[in-house]
Amino acid sequence: RVKENVLGDMQGSSILISGAGGSIGSEISRQLLDSNPKVLILLDLSEFNLFTIERECLAIKQTKKITTEIVPLLGDIKDRVNLESNFIKYGVDKIYHAAAYKHVPLVESMNNITKACENNILGTHNLASLAIKYKVKSFVMISTDKAVRPTNVMGASKRMAEMVIQSMNASCPTTKFS
Repeated sequence: RVKENVLGDMQGSSILISGAGGSIGSEISRQLLDSNPKVLILLDLSEFNLFTIERECLAIKQTKKITTEIVPLLGDIKDRVNLESNFIKYGVDKIYHAAAYKHVPLVESMNNITKACENNILGTHNLASLAIKYKVKSFVMISTDKAVRPTNVMGASKRMAEMVIQSMNASCPTTKFS
């Protein structure tokens, strides 16, 4: 019954999935598509990954006769102006935030530490603050076990992102952050 209630709640919703082309984001995209939301917004920085998940979602939609509008957005969670224009255009109701730089050896490189922190912390803040501004109903952040007791940059940046979400949840009555 719980699954039915959750899926029923998705129908009529406009759902944004950040990092939709990644391993976690693509699985979330496939599962949410089954609930036949009004709009499924697939946001990803990688053109190839976005193309791949969009094609897969279109095939699922056709096979299962789902009416969901699928919107592939090539974009960056650090680009607040672009994010905001899409919030306005699509009236986002729910967010599943899976976008992250998470490959530890790459993120640990001295050349990439700053960009990883910008993406994981500031990108999360951009998305969450826009969720509040546009009264998004729910915001689910996908994190990692490496954020529990961080021993590397990736874990620490994801922990900081969790703290951003916890802080916003404590001070925002309109959006449920988790």
